[in-house]
Parts: sequence; structure tokens; C-alpha cells
Amino acid sequence: MKRALITGINGMDGSHLADLLLSKNYKVFGMERRSSSKNRVNTSHLVDKITFLQGDLTDQNSLLRCLKESNPDEVYNLAAQSFVGESWNTPEHTSEVTALGVLRILEAIREYNPKIKFYQASSSEMFGRMVENPANENTPFYPRSPYGVSKLYGHWITKNYRESYDLFACSGILFNHESERRGIEFVTRKISDGVAKIKLGLIDHISLGNLDAKRDWGYAPDYVEAMWLMLQHEKPMDFVIATGQTYSIRDFLDCSFNHVGISDWSKYVKQDPKFYRPAEVDVLRGDYEKAHTILDWKPKTSFRELVKIMVNNDLKLLSNG
Repeated sequence: MKRALITGINGMDGSHLADLLLSKNYKVFGMERRSSSKNRVNTSHLVDKITFLQGDLTDQNSLLRCLKESNPDEVYNLAAQSFVGESWNTPEHTSEVTALGVLRILEAIREYNPKIKFYQASSSEMFGRMVENPANENTPFYPRSPYGVSKLYGHWITKNYRESYDLFACSGILFNHESERRGIEFVTRKISDGVAKIKLGLIDHISLGNLDAKRDWGYAPDYVEAMWLMLQHEKPMDFVIATGQTYSIRDFLDCSFNHVGISDWSKYVKQDPKFYRPAEVDVLRGDYEKAHTILDWKPKTSFRELVKIMVNNDLKLLSNG
């Protein structure tokens, strides 16, 4: 039985990846900070199926202890300060966790067992102001936020350790991916939750920022499968994971409101300057050809299916009280 350690276990990706690995008969260990152990909304169904370990990306000793306790074949680093907007408010903390946290894990692996396979969650935010559309693994980076810059450090240090120490370490450059488990502070979940509340008469509007930003949106369960496939490949490589299609925030609103029978949503959405980024990323779109060719991976869930899944889930949650 293979053993895997997932950091960021209580997040959207962490919980979906745990589901996938359990279905493949893995022994799964999930690392969580002591403070986040009270926030197991996404992992409540996993409490009796996986082993939770206390650890923190800012504490090297705790990472080494987690490796010793789990003795993993694979480590998936999905933990981060992952909200782009918040990274301007807490740039130093974002860097400590999202950038240097990767270095600490790599050092811990190198010290404990350099044969462990390592997956780093890189991000399309590293492309930022895209110099090539769609972006692939060879597209130059141009991050536009402290989060994007921190992710870029994590990406490059992973590549550096792979080449310097012969570690099986790879990065998945994942474009935007969502699910019903997405945190409420993210715009997609804010929309699906808000639309459900408007439909049920609980609120009368949603406040959002830039409605014209375009993103390449996929479904998280499809994307965690790509993470797993990367660590099953014979050689460590980096891959862009995306759908190759872009939709704007307006498109997400259109699809969400139409799903609940509201065609004109203009009176239900207000734009608030406080939700605009200091440096906006206008469009992100990825080219997943390499992943399709080498890993035989492709997205399974369409944009409209994704939106319906999220809105239906929020309607169900709210209706059940």
C-alpha cells in the first residue's frame, strides 16, 4: 500500500486529492496547522479514513516530524496562503508560507528520504500579465501579485532541487479550478453562494470587483487526478493543467443566474472598488497539450457543468439550513 502526505488537507484540493488517493487504496496522511484542525468542513467525511498530523510550513522541525510519522512514498504540497487578494495585505506572511514553505519541505525530504516523490502546486498566477496566450510550460512568467511572486519562488526552487539533488520533484502549473468545496472568499463561490441566497430570498445583491477579468476555469476533482498522474510518470516533469478556454466573471454570473431562472442579473450585482486588485490580471488561459500527450490527461467537466455543480450545492446547503 502506497503512503501519501498531503499538506493543506482541509482545503478544496487537499480534500479532493484525499478522496482520489483513498479510491486508489493509499494510506493517506493530512497535514494541518493546529488552528485549522477546527476547520474540517471539507474533510469531515474523511475523519475516520485518513490520519491527521500537526504541522506548519513555517516550522522546519514540524515538517520533518510529519515526514517521520507518515513515512510517505509521495508528498503533495497543497498548503499556501492561497487567496490572491489577501497577499497584498499580508505579503510577508504570504512569502513565508507560499514561497519559503516549499524550500522547507524540500529540505526536509532531502534530509529524511530523498527518494520521496514530491508534487508542488504551482499556479497560473505566475504568468500574470500573459506574454503568450495560451500559456504553456515554456511561456515566460510575469507575476502581478505577492502571491504570484511567492508561487514562482516555489516553482523555481522545486525545479532547482530536482536538477541539483536528483529529487523526483515536479510542479503542476494549475489554472483556475473550482468546486463546491471552494472557500467563500473566492469569487466563484461568492457568486454561487450569492445566487443561491438571492434565489431563496435571503439577500438582495452581491458585491464584486472587476467583472471583465477572464479565467480558464476547470473542476478541481479533474485537476487533482493530474497531480497524481505526474507522480506516477517515470520522470519528474512540470505540466500546465488547464481547459484551454476562458470565461469572464460576467459569464460566470450569466451561467449562475440563468441556472436559477434569472436572466437579467444587473440589479442583483454591485461593483465595489475595494474588491479590485492593485495590479489586475486581465486574462489567463492555459495550453494542456503536454499533459494530454504525456499523461493522457484532459479536463472532463465543462464550464457550465462546473457552475451548475456549485450553484446546486449551495442551494442544497442553504435549503437544509
